Amino acid sequence: MTDDYTPPKVWSQKGQNGGQFASINKPTAGAQFDRDLPVGRHPLQLYSLATPNGQKVTIMLEELLEAGHDAEYDAWLIRIGDGDQFGSGFVAANPNSKIPAMMDHSVTPPRRVFESGSILVYLAERFGAFLPADPTARTEAMNWLFWQMGSAPFLGGGFGHFYAYAPVKIEYAIDRYTMEAKRQLDVLNRHLADNRFMAGEDYSIADMAIWPWYGQVVAGKLYGDAATFLDAGIYGNVRRWHDEIAARPAVQRGIMVNKTSGEPSEQLWERHDASDFQTRTQDKIGTD
Repeated sequence: MTDDYTPPKVWSQKGQNGGQFASINKPTAGAQFDRDLPVGRHPLQLYSLATPNGQKVTIMLEELLEAGHDAEYDAWLIRIGDGDQFGSGFVAANPNSKIPAMMDHSVTPPRRVFESGSILVYLAERFGAFLPADPTARTEAMNWLFWQMGSAPFLGGGFGHFYAYAPVKIEYAIDRYTMEAKRQLDVLNRHLADNRFMAGEDYSIADMAIWPWYGQVVAGKLYGDAATFLDAGIYGNVRRWHDEIAARPAVQRGIMVNKTSGEPSEQLWERHDASDFQTRTQDKIGTD
């Protein structure tokens, strides 16, 4: 990095960009190889990885099952570091080549659903759950859902990337995105001072969308020691909200699905049946 860099008239790629994820970053879209997606026995087929965006959907599916809905699903592992998301089958499910993507085989032809927020709304409407019926509360849940979709890239692609993943530490970039991450946490902390959940007293898809990002960063679960760097202890209302949601059994299951890091007993690479949490975690079947 130099202080006298001047952008060219027309940008062109020079080598790999993206630090830890450089090998999968390109300025073009579309399939890079042919590979069909596997299909299991349930109507809902999820193709994902346990990033915060992926966890939103597995938490929702497990919450639906916990509440007694017929929402059984197959969850298939997409290893984004290996480029699985650029296979032709995945690109057909999501032309943006990002996890999560879902196919609903309960309809003909099967319906694709991509973008985590869209999947949450789709499932909430399909099962009539976790999206308040009252118009005011519903609007509040949607407000916060879309707040997350617009805000989290600053936390993840901005702060998380430059703080934890970039090949060089750039003070300006880290300061810029740290300021924005802390501003967003302050927004949440102020809101949660007067609200049990994001839409009031009702736990909703807004909580499921926000918790894996902002709850987890405050709890020290994202980007190494980011919680210390962000002085996360000052966001006590966010931490209270995180802890209440973290205690939910469906959340504890949901964050395990398609997880490939951490303790093997907390990793369930694929999920095809409720019994898999007891019989098919990686400490039981191996991690090869």
